[in-house]
Amino acid sequence: MPDLTNLEKRHLWHPFTPMAEWCAEDHEPLRIVDGCGCVLRDQHGNEYLDGNSSIWTNIHGHRHPTMDAAIREQLDRVAHTSFLGLSHQPAIRLAKGLVDLFPGEKLTRVFFSDDGSTAIECAVRMVLQFWKQSGKPERDMLLTFDRAYHGDTLGAASLGGLPVFKGSGNDFGYRVLNLSSMAEVEALPESEKRRLAGAVVEPLIQGAAGMRVWPKGMLKQLSQWCGQNDVLLILDEVMTGFGRTGTMFACEQERVVPDLIALAKGLTGGYMPLAATITTERVFEAFLGDGQTFFYGHSYTANQLGCAAALASLRVFEEEQVLDQVASKITTFAELLAPLKDHPSVIDVRQCGLIAGIEVGPLDPALRIGHQICLAARKHGLLTRPVVDTLVLMPPLCASGEELARMVAALTAAMNDVLG
Repeated sequence: MPDLTNLEKRHLWHPFTPMAEWCAEDHEPLRIVDGCGCVLRDQHGNEYLDGNSSIWTNIHGHRHPTMDAAIREQLDRVAHTSFLGLSHQPAIRLAKGLVDLFPGEKLTRVFFSDDGSTAIECAVRMVLQFWKQSGKPERDMLLTFDRAYHGDTLGAASLGGLPVFKGSGNDFGYRVLNLSSMAEVEALPESEKRRLAGAVVEPLIQGAAGMRVWPKGMLKQLSQWCGQNDVLLILDEVMTGFGRTGTMFACEQERVVPDLIALAKGLTGGYMPLAATITTERVFEAFLGDGQTFFYGHSYTANQLGCAAALASLRVFEEEQVLDQVASKITTFAELLAPLKDHPSVIDVRQCGLIAGIEVGPLDPALRIGHQICLAARKHGLLTRPVVDTLVLMPPLCASGEELARMVAALTAAMNDVLG
């Protein structure tokens, strides 16, 4: 049998990972070999609770029987065919299922892609092309927010407000007007408003900003402002979609229906790469004229296995009444997190639904204390990743009250191990 650790260090390059320390001689990478529900197991048989839903994707747990069966059933038919000039039943059914999740008939058109970054790229390119084809090419700027994160592709990264994710700097991408609050938005002069094509925001909570929660009512205010100024509202629900905040979509909590919404991560229950950008007939109809085709698409757009997984996930939401159960879990989660507010090393505890950020410090970011705490948590049976020194807990929606308690206890023990 080949030495997997040696092969790993010779050939792999991991995302968001300092590779010098990863490849150090005394480091043994943790390899996940199987899982069930909220539990994952490594190469040594050690068990861990999946404390960040496998980077914010898993919804119903690992090896869910309904999800597994749907993928196997589709695999017996066909795994993937092109969606360029062809169609298939799973995509049609999924598009209908997604638009039916939103009130009224405003959102009607679904464009599939691969991940959160591409879902955002689709939305932005649609908006910019929409205005050009509507006779207003001067609308070429995007309103974005400080500390936002919308993905890693060049265009999506240019929308973000966190320099660390931009790599080569910000001399690329879209024309962006980056603001920090609704007060700044409402103070914009008419000359700036007339240039805006769309506004992009993570509703209720900013993920990569350290689980930073927006003031209540901010999303509603932004939606009303966009409507008054004919600025198309793009919601990035890549993280918040599919029950994370307690409702199917975060925007429901302020009764907002955007002009475009980007979905990924939990779309397939965390099983397969798939994303969707959903928009209105108004936007769609601007692409019906000669030479106005939306020239964008990927090889695996609307792949059948991903669509089958997403349909199965929607079925689980309905059959298992997932959202009804999440409400009580959010209350339990809040009760479990409350004592951490009094921990001497904790600056703040931020929660939105089943999403929590526990900020420790103040500390020198170069010390990577958040990273050290998450490594220590493994000894207590928990897997998660920090955002700098904000410890993230984002369990699968299927997590029991007892599993939530174990996650918080493990993170607390790890904090005490590292910080005393």
